[in-house]
Amino acid sequence: MSAHARRSGGLRGAGARALRGARRRLFRLRGAAAGGQRHSYVGPAHLWLLKRRFQFEFLTSNGLRPESRLLDIGCGTLRGGIPLIEYLQPGHYVGVEARSEVLQEARRELAEAKLAGKRPLLINTADPSRVHLEAPVDFAWAFSVLFHMSDEIVDACLGMVARELADGGVFYANVGLAEQTEQQGDWQGFPVISRPRAFYQSLAAGHGLDVADVGSLDALGHPSEAGGRSMMLRFTRAPGATAGARDAHSSSS
Repeated sequence: MSAHARRSGGLRGAGARALRGARRRLFRLRGAAAGGQRHSYVGPAHLWLLKRRFQFEFLTSNGLRPESRLLDIGCGTLRGGIPLIEYLQPGHYVGVEARSEVLQEARRELAEAKLAGKRPLLINTADPSRVHLEAPVDFAWAFSVLFHMSDEIVDACLGMVARELADGGVFYANVGLAEQTEQQGDWQGFPVISRPRAFYQSLAAGHGLDVADVGSLDALGHPSEAGGRSMMLRFTRAPGATAGARDAHSSSS
């Protein structure tokens, strides 16, 4: 049995139905990927469906279940979020987006998909340190986001993840790797930065997180991007580390 089959197997009953329903939506909305300003906010419109499918299939094949709680960092217009919201139980999706106009489009997308009843929490902030959730999340996800952040925002993002991640939770993020930090221009006002793996390891360690390679985007079925060598990273809580920042926030609120 393949690793993919082992990870995606085991769903029965309502979970299996939720997975089939969300996958059907991927194909039902194929026509929406043809273009439009909404989709150009989050990348090339002609790659919209490919990127939606990749996000959903990657997360569900790596253990995301309907009862999981998901933090989607840089959720954009809900390109990946719509099938994930449909798949997850009500109230189990949190999206964070820095651009208010993009989040407005996300809310329109949500309404058009008739998924407001799933009660996703959509947060507009460019400062991850301002995010404080009522319940810890099992998965955090940043697809094509970290390489658009400054060093300081990446640090704050990892701090948010360490604070909000449940014990046993996992954070997946793709990054552009290079021998030294290189900026390859900008995209819609955001930088495009490749960094050494040691940069992420050092910042993660400061927040009590371990880092491991999952594989290149090419190997995972997605065209590489962001220059450098595009790699999916997995962040987990280091042995002995605790969610002390979350506990401190909860006790003081």
